[in-house]
Amino acid sequence: MDEQERKQQTTLLVVDDEPGIVEMLDEYFSGQGFRVLTASDGPTALKRAEQNPDLIVLDVGMPLMDGYAVCRRLREHLTCPIVFLTARVEDVDALEGFEAGADDYVLKPFSLAVLGARVRAHLARETRQQAKAEVRFDGDLAIDYRARTVTVAGAAVDFTRREFDIVAFLSKHAGQVFERERIHERVGGWESESDPQVVTEHIRRIRKKLAAAGAAPDPIETVWGMGYKWRA
Repeated sequence: MDEQERKQQTTLLVVDDEPGIVEMLDEYFSGQGFRVLTASDGPTALKRAEQNPDLIVLDVGMPLMDGYAVCRRLREHLTCPIVFLTARVEDVDALEGFEAGADDYVLKPFSLAVLGARVRAHLARETRQQAKAEVRFDGDLAIDYRARTVTVAGAAVDFTRREFDIVAFLSKHAGQVFERERIHERVGGWESESDPQVVTEHIRRIRKKLAAAGAAPDPIETVWGMGYKWRA
């Protein structure tokens, strides 16, 4: 694989609340041959991260959910390099960033050439052998499909194997409505549970556990006369 082909398979996530910076970095890194995802706030960054970027450029000084908070959430599931963009130069801020899980930081105003060199350096020495995570973020709720775990605000929700299978199936098809029989058919391995009506009971238990963990609103919606869907 040549250098250009490698870059085209490399995805960067750029997060900054300043549209001019996002546009500039998108244009620069796209021009370098990378695939670029963008976000202007923390919640959007978490959703974009579901696409498993190879490196994240993350602004610290964003309103509502700052870069430190975003980084901590990402680090619960992702291992890719995270480079902070910050206007703060105090040592305490740099330390806070590293404690949150950042790999590096670049001070604003920055040189595109310097930032580009930092990004390429991190990608070049990225030797983490773990498989990429496959994660969905819905507010405080996070589903890690590889680890088969569900957390709400960082706390694990104790699902049975069958309950997690239903959560995984519905959430991977968010917005689509599935009849109880269809869920029973698509989520295999029911063994002795051959009656599709057991799906209703499993969903009741899933909802109860999520509610007890503080997940709101209920991510599973009942579409009367049709079935169930995961809220998109």
